[in-house]
Amino acid sequence: MHEAMPFRLRGREVLRVEAFTDVVFGFAITLIVVSLEVPKTFEELLHAMRGFPAFAICFAMLSWVWHIHHTFFRRYALSDDTTIALNTALLFVVLFYTYPLKFIFSAVTGQTTGRADPSTLFIIYGLGFAGIFALFLSMYAHAYRRRHELELSEVELHDTRSAMFMFAGSMVVGLLSTAIALLASGRAVNWAGWIYFLLGPVSAFIGYRRGWLRRELVREIAAREAPDLQPSAGMG
Repeated sequence: MHEAMPFRLRGREVLRVEAFTDVVFGFAITLIVVSLEVPKTFEELLHAMRGFPAFAICFAMLSWVWHIHHTFFRRYALSDDTTIALNTALLFVVLFYTYPLKFIFSAVTGQTTGRADPSTLFIIYGLGFAGIFALFLSMYAHAYRRRHELELSEVELHDTRSAMFMFAGSMVVGLLSTAIALLASGRAVNWAGWIYFLLGPVSAFIGYRRGWLRRELVREIAAREAPDLQPSAGMG
């Protein structure tokens, strides 16, 4: 029982801020669809299907961001002015980020026409990527500041800090990509894209380290809560 110690879900009802957010995410997904019109010919269908890989990648990324948002509100159920302001900023970045996201993955999958400036694309993408995770970091930091009001347990405090480490790592990768795109030239600009492969090792390291510390914390709590099995003085 102590080994799991799941995060208590304080948000069991959908808040108005969540409902509004779901509408915005739905609209963002609408903006990245392959085609808003039903193909009238087989050739049009094939042309639309060629855009499916870029749509799938964009859909997966928006779903990832939505899931992080959903987890935050299930855990903390905050609806104060600061949370609403940070959430509004997040939605603004997501909507602004939608078209550059679709364009860059259309370029990666060979669906764009004309010549694009890779440096500018990576700068736009990197700033949007870093901005989203900076806002998630700020939202979790705000929840941490209100830990007494939320009555967060030791394990929940640890999980909150772990999420902050994860978001900080993703934000740094986005900023590094932006810096490379700004400073590099020629083929070196491509490293602004390759650097996103660091997300896997960075997340794995943070996950392993924080997971190990969590297990140690759970064992420490279990030891504190275990009844004293030592015989009392004078007995036996």
